Amino acid sequence: MSPAVVPSFEQIAVPGGSFLMGCETGRDEEKPVHRVWVDEYLLGVFPLRNCDYRAFLEATGHPAPPLWSDPLFSHPDQPVAAVSWFEAVKYCAWLSSVTGKTYRLPTEAQWERAARAGREGALYTWGDEPPNAHAEYARRWGGAVAATRPVGEGAPNAWGFYELGENVHEWCADWFQKDYYAISPEKNPRGPATGERRASRGGSWRHHIKVSRCAARSSIPPQFQYADYGFRVACDTA
Repeated sequence: MSPAVVPSFEQIAVPGGSFLMGCETGRDEEKPVHRVWVDEYLLGVFPLRNCDYRAFLEATGHPAPPLWSDPLFSHPDQPVAAVSWFEAVKYCAWLSSVTGKTYRLPTEAQWERAARAGREGALYTWGDEPPNAHAEYARRWGGAVAATRPVGEGAPNAWGFYELGENVHEWCADWFQKDYYAISPEKNPRGPATGERRASRGGSWRHHIKVSRCAARSSIPPQFQYADYGFRVACDTA
């Protein structure tokens, strides 16, 4: 194993506050719309990149994900892809151990608060306009290239976060439960205690609809290593 080289990815503080979580016009698992509070936390400006994940692989000797050497996915600034939920958690644990800070995956509530960036009820990270109304739609989302894109190509949302609705699905800390919103606590919800699938958020290069709405939820078993799955790192501030 090599000495740890700590990645220098940028994070932004998400202010503590309340927001309306969910979407009345969305899928059943996005209902009911309910108000939740989340405490302040830090979140990565970008989904974790290959250049960030490389330090973990070199320091620990952990096996590289399946697409690590694939030229369509291996650019240093592309999101690391095809990592399981367990591997994302291991990365956060390693990063915590070498920095002394508490890094982890964001909860669904934290992810959605960052995506909305204070826009109460907005459908997308930028507002309510559909993706194909954007001038760069054809170049960034309308093509047929079957791969992720380097991070930071588009504009950030109102709080400075990039690609919370696109590029890769992002693992969240929570177990997934379709009807969880009906019983969710109001303060700092963390999902059900057990489950079979882990929650994820964000869009995906693989899907026909490549930009997800802020409230859209997805999930897969935590051991899966899908080519359109990555993660974003959160950090406690207290």
